[in-house]
Amino acid sequence: MNSEYRNFYHTEGHGGEHTHVLEDGTVVTHSHDHSHAHGHTHTQTKAVINRLSRAIGHLEYVKRMVEEGQDCTDVLIQIAAVRSALNNTAKIILKDHMEHCITDENADQDEQIAMLNDAINKFF
Repeated sequence: MNSEYRNFYHTEGHGGEHTHVLEDGTVVTHSHDHSHAHGHTHTQTKAVINRLSRAIGHLEYVKRMVEEGQDCTDVLIQIAAVRSALNNTAKIILKDHMEHCITDENADQDEQIAMLNDAINKFF
């Protein structure tokens, strides 16, 4: 299993703030109020990392647009494109989670569904 993907999406431990370095050097800090470890493989790891890398690059471009004083409507259009890219990436993660985490025979499905619902509520 790709440890960068597991560490980014699923931490092991009991809450607190966690910092992880992804394959491309991106540092991600986040916190969780739950613990769960996975012993399975996510099939979309590379696709997710590639999409996130592209979104990061696109967002850097938007930042440069603002720094250069480019037209506000053009900036807003580009922000909408970044948001769409992130939403589409989230859909891949959600689908992968449903196919490989909740359906995992070793998983407590009620707990997994409750955690998924919590994540969905925070996402939207």
